[in-house]
Amino acid sequence: MCDMNKPLRSDIAWSSADAITVKGFDLPNALMGKVDLGDMVFLELMDRLPTEAESVLFNAMLVSLVEHGITPSSLATRLTLAGAPEAVQAAIAAGLLGLGSVFVGSIEGAARLLQEEVGAAGAGDLQVAAARVVMDYRASGRILPGLGHPVHRPVDPRSVRLFELAAQHGFSGRHIELMKLLSGEAERVFERPLPVNATGAIGAIASEMGIPWQAARALGVVARAVGLAGHVVEELRNPIALELWRRADEEATAHLRVEAADT
Repeated sequence: MCDMNKPLRSDIAWSSADAITVKGFDLPNALMGKVDLGDMVFLELMDRLPTEAESVLFNAMLVSLVEHGITPSSLATRLTLAGAPEAVQAAIAAGLLGLGSVFVGSIEGAARLLQEEVGAAGAGDLQVAAARVVMDYRASGRILPGLGHPVHRPVDPRSVRLFELAAQHGFSGRHIELMKLLSGEAERVFERPLPVNATGAIGAIASEMGIPWQAARALGVVARAVGLAGHVVEELRNPIALELWRRADEEATAHLRVEAADT
């Protein structure tokens, strides 16, 4: 139940006629022209600006998720734009709504799993934790977040590079160790390639950086919004959504047309 007597409070930002303050920083003079968008995202999530090492790694994580071509989310954006060309924001929102446990949103699942398991393990053997987690997921029929990719096999090149950057900038800890152990154990149990994908790597690195799992999905949302804006621009210049619709309709109903012709 809401406490009607509790005063409303936000510490994010405030403004006056001639000033805008964000997280304690003078927006025009201390942030604009001095920090990049990735650093600004970090500030919003962590209440401080990143260190140089954090900035490099955090921006790399965002960049890795901006674009992946024609995907379910970009298709949703393009098709929505075809129906509502006056509403760019609706088209981008349509694509973002599909970021869940399978696409991009799995950052949250990976981060939560890693943070809970590393916390529970303490200084214990993470290989034991990895084996237990994989068996638990197998028994319940659930998909392990952050593992496997329909295109990138046997490795996801984005994850390889992100882990290299994490090592170079001092962020290779137990969360990353567990993520890699989960991949190896899952491949052994399921007898197929299950590499750490980009969302798994980001979930692990975000955990190393102290980003709470509840905020981890926001990284994917921010990054993919940029990519979907690109799909909007391309769709306006070179429309393909209506042709995709036409082809999908023809292929999906081809058998009905054949049956109708035969009667």
